[in-house]
Amino acid sequence: MNEMNRSINKSINRSGEALIEEVQNTEVPYGCLAVWFLGQESVIIKGGGVTVYVDPFVSEFEARTYPAPIRPEHITGADLCLITHEHIDHMDPATLSVMVGSNPAMKMVAPAWCRKPLLEESGVQEDKLQNAETGVWISPLEGLRLQAIPAAHEQLEQDGQGFHRYVGYILELNGVALYHAGDTVIYDGLLENVRQHNVDLAMLPINGRDYFRTSRDIVGNMDYREAAEFAYAAGFETVIPLHYDLFAGNAENPGYFADYLYRHFPEQKFHIMARAERFVYVSPRAFLC
Repeated sequence: MNEMNRSINKSINRSGEALIEEVQNTEVPYGCLAVWFLGQESVIIKGGGVTVYVDPFVSEFEARTYPAPIRPEHITGADLCLITHEHIDHMDPATLSVMVGSNPAMKMVAPAWCRKPLLEESGVQEDKLQNAETGVWISPLEGLRLQAIPAAHEQLEQDGQGFHRYVGYILELNGVALYHAGDTVIYDGLLENVRQHNVDLAMLPINGRDYFRTSRDIVGNMDYREAAEFAYAAGFETVIPLHYDLFAGNAENPGYFADYLYRHFPEQKFHIMARAERFVYVSPRAFLC
């Protein structure tokens, strides 16, 4: 067994180094974004020379159904890290503490609820950390604008200062508008809020929720039907499903999402990502002079 584990670790190290090298070497034309899928809601987004990590969760974790395609020590060249909320599969100290040390110039945006543990447990420097204030555009890096969007996982929650506990993000980068929803159900006002941003590429959770998972303290999200309906109603040009693959007790078949779109909204573009895949999104504006 030890020999098998050593072999798996060597394989992950080789593939992880190759993935990060691919990220660093990928040049993304204007009107496009490159996206790498790391599992759950962890993604790397690159465009305009800017590399963004969202909810990086790539440490060893017993409940995983498969090992992360990279390890924390592989991550270099990160310009910005976005955190949607404090659950460990979204804000992982074992990943972030290593990531911060290897990427000293990296900036971070996270809900105010996450501020204390990020500073104390992950070693984030105060001047590198900005609160995710919903409804406000910020430009943490040149060429990038982003806005935090309230998320309801499963309820909207705010602290005494009005900061939301759960958020998603709208990113305007390299001529593309991307929406990463974080963990959320659909609540009154979310559709209207997101629709006004003319999102090109959206990433939505599809694992859903039910009585039995709630009784085990597993907080839920929109299910695949809701995500498909939401994508179409919001006018997303392309949608990618997330949050369905990492934990056996909180999983979903992304094929159901694809089938629902095919049957009800066949004109809606979507893409289901393979593990560690590089997907290059090309917007309708990519080839305009």
